[in-house]
Amino acid sequence: MTPFSKALFHTLLIAAMGTQLTGCFTAAVGGAAAGASIATDNRTSGIYIEDENIEIKASQQIRKALGEEAHVNVTSYNLNVLLTGEAPTEAAKAEAERITQSVESVKNITNELVVGPKTSISDRANDTYITSKVKAKFLAEKNFSTNDVKIVTEASVVYLMGIVKQRQADIATEIARTTDGVAKVVKVFEYQN
Repeated sequence: MTPFSKALFHTLLIAAMGTQLTGCFTAAVGGAAAGASIATDNRTSGIYIEDENIEIKASQQIRKALGEEAHVNVTSYNLNVLLTGEAPTEAAKAEAERITQSVESVKNITNELVVGPKTSISDRANDTYITSKVKAKFLAEKNFSTNDVKIVTEASVVYLMGIVKQRQADIATEIARTTDGVAKVVKVFEYQN
C-alpha cells in the first residue's frame, strides 16, 4: 500500500467511525432525555413503556378499522386510556373503544369521542396552542411537577390525567380552567392518599 492510499484509507476509516459515533451520541442523548422523563414520572418505567405501547397499538388498530373518517387520539397514563377526537357514527365510537379494550394491559377506558365530522387542522392547531398555554402556567406553578399531570386538549376541552394528590388535582384544574380559550376541564385522575 502506498503512503497516499494508506492516508486515504485512514481518512475514510475515521470519517466512517465519526458517523457511527454521531449516531451513538444522538441515541445516548435521546435515551438520556427519555430516562430523565421516566425518572420524574409517578409511573414505574415499565408502566411508562407499556403506556407508550398501548397508545401505538390502539392507534394503529383503530386507524386500520375506522380509516380516514375518524380522528381518534389515544392517550394512556398508568394503563388508563383516554379516547378523544371524532368518530363518524355511534358504531364507530363503540368500535374504537372495543379495539382499545382488546389491547393488552388496558385497565380502564374513558371514551370522550364525539360523534360527528373530523375537526379541521386549524381547530387542532388551536388545541395544541391551548395545551402549550396550560403547560406554561403549570411550569410557573411551584407546587407540583409538570410531569405529574398529562394534558390533552380536544375541541377546546382540556383533559387532565395523572397520579396526583387532591391538592395537586385542585391546582391543576384551576390552572386549566382559568386559561384563556379553555371551554371545559375534564379530570381523568387517579388519586393518591
